[in-house]
Amino acid sequence: MALYIGSHVSMSGGLIAAAKEAHSYGANTFMIYTGAPQNTLRKPISELKIEEGKLFMEENGLSNIVVHAPYIINLASFKSSIYNLAKSFLKTEIERTQALGAGYLVLHPGAYTEMDAEYGINRIIEALNEVLTKDMNLYLCLETMSGKGSEIGRNFSELAAIIKGVELKEKLGICFDTCHTHDSGYDIINDFEGVMDEFDSTIGFNYLKVFHINGSLNANGARKDRHANLGATPDNPKGKDMIGLDAIYNIIQHPICQDKPLILETPWLDAKTNLYKEEIALLRGGK
Repeated sequence: MALYIGSHVSMSGGLIAAAKEAHSYGANTFMIYTGAPQNTLRKPISELKIEEGKLFMEENGLSNIVVHAPYIINLASFKSSIYNLAKSFLKTEIERTQALGAGYLVLHPGAYTEMDAEYGINRIIEALNEVLTKDMNLYLCLETMSGKGSEIGRNFSELAAIIKGVELKEKLGICFDTCHTHDSGYDIINDFEGVMDEFDSTIGFNYLKVFHINGSLNANGARKDRHANLGATPDNPKGKDMIGLDAIYNIIQHPICQDKPLILETPWLDAKTNLYKEEIALLRGGK
């Protein structure tokens, strides 16, 4: 059993630059966006320096990498222009993820905006049944969400409903975000085992593929989605982590986290402080 710990890294210099950045943090995995998460501008696959990156990864023990889909993809939208863009761009991101050799593409399920949750869930199911293909060699991982606004995925039941309606269920996975699940009301601090039991009974452990390891600035159930650095204290410019290191250690040491990519998305405070390197070392060092 292995512990794969990494963070979000930049793809501005292609896969080789991303891999080198991750390696400099002491990581053995990492997460990337294939381009800016707020728009559809993308470099051609031929310019992503993929082969150089794969060779560096192989030589330096980096694997199980994750791609995060851009935020602009909203498969729950009732607006046809937004919905059609979401489907077509998700297809493009799947192609790029496979070209990069990543086995996981994390996706925010979507927001129903002016409709309701049932409408949004059905809309997502319809889109995934159109986008997913049998020859796709990655897991599309729906992310657990914090419950802010009208976003889908604020509880395990909503994610289970999506999976139930998708034909190619074997192509789906779940990305469990510690900040989001805490903010949505799950007690991962005092009862992570119970939360895992509920996940297994509602969705099933076979779908749990990726973890986002983040602190939270908010109290349990706040539904705000504001990440904090691990173990942050009140004198930290980003505020106090309301989850706490003890709970995070308990989570990453759980058997369910072994052999899965554990990705930090904690705030980057300034260019002089390499928090990803510090936090990865903190997680590996334990209490």
